[in-house]
Amino acid sequence: MLDVGLAVVSAVECAVEGVPFARDAGIPLGAGIVFGLLAGSVLVLRRRWPIAVVLVSIAITPAQMGFLMGIVGLYTLAASELPRRIIGSLAGMSLVGTLIVTFVRVRQDMARGDLTLGDWFVPFASITTSLGLTAPPVLLGLYVGARRRLMESLRERADSLERELQLLAERAEERAEWARGEERTRIAREMHDVVAHRVSLMVVHAAALQAVARKDPEKAVRNAALVGDMGRQALTELREMLGVLRSGETGAARRESVPLAAVGVAAAAAASRAVEDGGVADGPCLSDLDVLVGQSAAAGMVVELSVEGESRGYAAEIEQTAFRVVQEALTNVHKHAAGAKTRVRLAHRGAEVAMQVENEPPGEVSAASARLPSGGNGLVGMRERVLALGGVFVSGPTEAGGFRVSAVIPAS
Repeated sequence: MLDVGLAVVSAVECAVEGVPFARDAGIPLGAGIVFGLLAGSVLVLRRRWPIAVVLVSIAITPAQMGFLMGIVGLYTLAASELPRRIIGSLAGMSLVGTLIVTFVRVRQDMARGDLTLGDWFVPFASITTSLGLTAPPVLLGLYVGARRRLMESLRERADSLERELQLLAERAEERAEWARGEERTRIAREMHDVVAHRVSLMVVHAAALQAVARKDPEKAVRNAALVGDMGRQALTELREMLGVLRSGETGAARRESVPLAAVGVAAAAAASRAVEDGGVADGPCLSDLDVLVGQSAAAGMVVELSVEGESRGYAAEIEQTAFRVVQEALTNVHKHAAGAKTRVRLAHRGAEVAMQVENEPPGEVSAASARLPSGGNGLVGMRERVLALGGVFVSGPTEAGGFRVSAVIPAS
């Protein structure tokens, strides 16, 4: 609508200016008006072909028409994305054309006596008029074009930043989901290690208690006491673990208003700390292996413990992982090879600690033996624990028909 309005005004201006042009040129008055209408209406094409508009305005400058078209055309040309050399060339042509036409017209007026000023007025009027009709629209167009390009650049940068923020938010959500998955896996592993071993021993003692309750009351009493001790130990470890989980949930509830990216980073850090901590607070260590082996022996397992090398302190997660590997391996012997002779070896080396649990083929299982179900997660949990510390885990049957579990964990 703006371009059509400007074209109408320009056509009317050129039509009016076409009247004196027709008189001076000696052509019919109607022809001068039609010429002015056609020339002025070219301004409607200023956005699509600004060069054509400026060239037409320069061409009709000698007829002293198209001043509005020249001003608007130069402004549109300067504000466009055309190369600066083209803009400068056309602006210079318009300046020179206006300067020459103004110089000739003013000098003719002075020659006819219409103007009685001095000779200095001719160049002054020519330069002032040409600069006034050329410089302002060109400078304004250059400014508007630069500002438009700057706004487009800022808009593109804002869109790019928005996309980057969206990607960061998605990555933070992925990290948070990964951290939650790692935390769930760790909790499941800890629950399995705590519950499976204790409950397995409780089931074994309960089966033995059922078998000897009438034949040997004293042994039945001892087995019942052992069952109670195992249950209390399992409950104590479960309470410690649930206490840690409850305190973590309380802290998470206080941070509900934290932004998504912060939640992702915090969750990832929490998961990392959880892995480093290796489980619940005050967890088991290698010095508790004697008690662990003694509990299995009290449940009827023939088990031997041998320690090689000089015992020394390790990081908490290393000792807890080594303990859990031995614990889960003994639990598997109770489940799958009840009554089999088992050997537990622990080796303290210079840069690592190694452990191995190997059992012989199981003998005939008595009718009173407990039937312990298996979830199939024991070996997987042991492998995950050892690999998380950069160690090596190997498990499989032996040539003699037994089963061997071996693990090597770096000492630092």
